Amino acid sequence: MKAMTIESTPMNQLRTFTASASDAGSRLDEFLAARLGELSRMRIARLVALGVCSVNGAVSVSGSRVAAGDEVRIDLYDAAPTAMNPEAIPLEIAFEDEHILVVSKPSGMLVHPTRSVKSGTLANALAYHLNVARVDDSKLDDDASPCGPGLPTAQSDSGERTDIKRPGIVHRLDRATSGLLVIAKEPKAHSVLSRHFQKRLIEKRYLALLAGVIAADSELISAPIGRVEDVRPYWRVVEGGKAAETRLNVLERFTAATLVELEPVTGRTNQLRIHCSWIGHAVLGDEVYASKKLAGPSLGPSRLFLHAWRLAFHHPSTGAWMEFKSPLPQELDSFLEGCRNGRES
Repeated sequence: MKAMTIESTPMNQLRTFTASASDAGSRLDEFLAARLGELSRMRIARLVALGVCSVNGAVSVSGSRVAAGDEVRIDLYDAAPTAMNPEAIPLEIAFEDEHILVVSKPSGMLVHPTRSVKSGTLANALAYHLNVARVDDSKLDDDASPCGPGLPTAQSDSGERTDIKRPGIVHRLDRATSGLLVIAKEPKAHSVLSRHFQKRLIEKRYLALLAGVIAADSELISAPIGRVEDVRPYWRVVEGGKAAETRLNVLERFTAATLVELEPVTGRTNQLRIHCSWIGHAVLGDEVYASKKLAGPSLGPSRLFLHAWRLAFHHPSTGAWMEFKSPLPQELDSFLEGCRNGRES
C-alpha cells in the first residue's frame, strides 16, 4: 500500500507586513522568513516564485530588496498544498491545551524538513502527535515511503477537506541547540503568537558555556548580522547587516570558561553563536563559529553548549502570563559539573 502524507494549506490566507528601517536592504525571502516561522525558507521561495507575493502592490521576486515602509503581501492559499509526514517520535511536552503546545527540542533535531532531510524533524513529530488517532486508523504501510507513513487527504461527503491539524511553528532553534519552543495548534493562536514575537513580547533565555573568562558581569552585544554569499559560515557580523542585539549576563566563572545567560533582543539567524564568537568567547562545542585560537577546556562538551532554558509569554487565548523552564540536558549538566570540580579557588 502506498504511504500518503498530510495534505494541508498554511494556516492563514493573506498576510501583510510593513518593513521597518532595520529591515531596509534585506532580501525579500529573508524578510518573509523572519515573519513566517511556520514555513521553511524553501517553501517561502516557492510561494514567491508562484507570483503570490507583492511589494507595494507589484509582484516581486525572492532576490529583491525591501525598503523601509514597503508593504509586503503574500497569499498563502494560492499555492499547492504542503505535505507533512507524521512520525512517531517521542516529544518532551512541558504544556498542552487546545490552543498551544510547549515542547523541549533535543539537540541534533531539525525543526523543519529540508531538501536533504525529510524525516526525524520536530515538524514530523508534531504532525504525528496532533493527528495520532487518524494516523493509527489509516494503517499505512511503513515501508512504502522513505519518509514513513503519513495521512490520507481526508474529505467529507461533500468533497470538502476536513480538519487535519497542522503544527503552527512560530519560532525556531538551530539543529544543535536544545530547549523550549511554543507551537500553535490552531490559526488564532498562531496569529497572536506571531504578532507577539514581532513585537518582542515573548521572553526567551538561553544558557551557554563560553570559551574563556569574561570579566564584565553583564554586556550588551550590538553588532549587525548579514549573509555573505560564497563564504562559510554564510551568516556573520558584517557592516550593513541587519541590526542585532544580545544581552549577556555572567552566572558563573571557571578556569577557562564562563557560564552565561543570553537574551536575544533581536532574532537573527545564528545570532547568539555569532555574537559570542564575535566578542572572542565562542559557545563551547560550536564547530561553525568557534576559532581554534580561543582558549577553553581541553576536552569540550560532546555537543553545542547552548540550551533554551526559559520561555515566557501571554497565552494567545486567555492572556494569562505563562513561564516555562527546561533544565540542562544530562550531557551538558555533567560537563558543567566537571568544570565546577576543576575550578580554581
